[in-house]
Amino acid sequence: MSDIIKKEGGDLLDILHETKGIDLPKPFEIEIYLFDSFIAGTTHIENIKELSSTIRIGDHLQFYREPDNLYDPQAIKIENSSGDKLGYIPSQDNIIFSRLMDAGKLLFGKVTSLEWVEEWLRVGIGIFLKE
Repeated sequence: MSDIIKKEGGDLLDILHETKGIDLPKPFEIEIYLFDSFIAGTTHIENIKELSSTIRIGDHLQFYREPDNLYDPQAIKIENSSGDKLGYIPSQDNIIFSRLMDAGKLLFGKVTSLEWVEEWLRVGIGIFLKE
């Protein structure tokens, strides 16, 4: 057990946030649920069958803007926590989310459902804003 020593001018939260290996939420940091959608384009992911066995309900998904995407300038790529590309937020849903991300807001997803529909892996997601 190690002792916590107060630094000059710092408080306990400052000390805890500087401690390596401890990931604490910052005060007043919240996750705001925005919308339900699904991951588009899973049929274009070559190893989606292998990836499907690693996807679980509740998994955290990272979103990345692709403003230079040739097919959709509002494109938002979706990756799992291992950095594997799973697809995109559907174009009919991405215009407001891309504007939020372009304004510096942090959006992410959580897996809400998984279902094979013939050769298509339908991954339902909840979209959240971290504020």
